[in-house]
Amino acid sequence: MYRKILITTDGSAVSKQTACAGVAFARQMGAEVLALFVAAEYRYPVYVEIIPPSYPLEEEYVETMIRAGEEHTGPIMRAAEKAGLQHSAITAFADSPALKIVEIADKHDCDLIFMGSHGRSGWGQLLLGSVTNKVLSHTLKPVLVHRLIEEPAA
Repeated sequence: MYRKILITTDGSAVSKQTACAGVAFARQMGAEVLALFVAAEYRYPVYVEIIPPSYPLEEEYVETMIRAGEEHTGPIMRAAEKAGLQHSAITAFADSPALKIVEIADKHDCDLIFMGSHGRSGWGQLLLGSVTNKVLSHTLKPVLVHRLIEEPAA
């Protein structure tokens, strides 16, 4: 049914558990896995005229985020490898993770977006916003939301 599944991760405990579930689902479908970590765009400090010496240079920030992306998508890659699935990973940069997720899913012809939800409701969801809800509202692709009832131990 699904040939290519986009599995998102932000490095949190919830997304790590979601990633494991995503790879298990992909294995059942015999689908290719594309892991995605979206990092925030680099920002210059707006409150000063010169960049402070302690503030990272753009190149340093990009290198650090690429390493973080490799670290966060690594478990997905290893699980997909172990399951015998075709797999790849992307670290992308965007101010809106939800829109980047939708863009990557379209660009790479993914049939399904597999992502987690922290399970917040009411005011918590309203105040914090939800990347998952934003993805749902910006794509026509199917989105499978893996929701954890309990927060995993860190």
